Amino acid sequence: MSLHRTAVLAGLLSISFLSAAFPAEKALPGDPLPRAKPEDVGFSSERLKRIETTLKADIDAGRIPGAVIAIARHGKLVMFDAYGWRDKDAKLPMTTDTIFNVASMTKPMVTVGALMLYEQGKITIDDPLSKYFPKFAEMNVAGRDANGEPTPDSTVPAVRQILLQDLMRHTSGIVYGGRGKTALHKMYPDSSASVSSEYTGQEFMDKLASLPLFYQPATVWDYGFGLDIMGQVIEKVSDQKLGDYLKVNLWTPLGMKDTGFSVSSEKASRYAKPLDVDPVSGKPQKRSPELTKPLKFECGGGCAASTAADYLRFAMFLMNHGKSGGDQLLGRKTVEYMLSNQLGPDIKNLIGNADPTRADYGFGLGLAVRTTPGIVRMLGSVGQFSWPGASGTDWWADPKEDLVVVYMSAAPGPLRWHYRQVIDALVYQAIKD
Repeated sequence: MSLHRTAVLAGLLSISFLSAAFPAEKALPGDPLPRAKPEDVGFSSERLKRIETTLKADIDAGRIPGAVIAIARHGKLVMFDAYGWRDKDAKLPMTTDTIFNVASMTKPMVTVGALMLYEQGKITIDDPLSKYFPKFAEMNVAGRDANGEPTPDSTVPAVRQILLQDLMRHTSGIVYGGRGKTALHKMYPDSSASVSSEYTGQEFMDKLASLPLFYQPATVWDYGFGLDIMGQVIEKVSDQKLGDYLKVNLWTPLGMKDTGFSVSSEKASRYAKPLDVDPVSGKPQKRSPELTKPLKFECGGGCAASTAADYLRFAMFLMNHGKSGGDQLLGRKTVEYMLSNQLGPDIKNLIGNADPTRADYGFGLGLAVRTTPGIVRMLGSVGQFSWPGASGTDWWADPKEDLVVVYMSAAPGPLRWHYRQVIDALVYQAIKD
């Protein structure tokens, strides 16, 4: 038997690392935090194994290629496991250092980058977008047809300008074109991933400035290009490419060595690949964007790649009120503001249209925040914050439970919504204190 075949079979038998098999509070190579036995931080080892059982069964059934999950409580890692395949066609087992497209999980990181500029006095929350891109000074808003749908055939002037706050909370009126079928949707680019390969940053901004808004600014939460635009503001203010700015100010200080807007040839073998065909819809699927190839611009709304360990470091930074070790990278009050609901009673909330698992959540800056113990479709606590990715990735932090979870899978189809609910339930049911 070849060494390669032996390694693959070994990976199939036991790809995951069982936390209880290691001494408490001893970090392994690549661990983002010290380890602890689940019982030492209020988890049940037996109940946590339901995660492994569920994921392995679904991988065997061909529903997902593989997954990585990291769970931390009270600052200790209780689970950091890999299951299935990084690349099923190539028979490459999943490992905990696998790199994933994180799609819209890029948005909270770009928001932090913007708030760092805010803390330096270089921008303010209520700066008009036109201060940095004058073409947005006099925007028009689409009218409504007989069915109440937006139409470019009639427009009215915007009552007020788009503010930077609108970009970070999705109230700018600039919406993803791929999320609807109206004539106005068809005029807009499809998504963050698509614009990064179709437009330069300047072309992207010029395109959006030429189109009517879907809504008056600050009246409707609807999912769109706000953080892609915010990334362009960061580039203009910092005089750096977005990735270079985030690397210096956020990723390197947090030790996020595998996070960026490209996947180098040296790291390409660790880059997760989805199944060729979506198991539910039967449609072909692929990585989008393909980050082994250069982007025309680094889109702040959905173009980063990362690992479970790297993103856990970022989530812990927010849980720790902007601290990383002894360094205060973002002020405590700034983090509190970011994680507070920014949707007033006069703003129509359409979050459920973007992600049914976050329906009835509020929204802070760059991420969703939970404002009620019930009504929503997920277990958790008031104050929980999160924002998942369309590529099949998810994460959340629950300050009340002192809990952070990162789930990574290359599963970009609608099935991703199923796993957001399943992983949520499997994690919370394992808490025993």
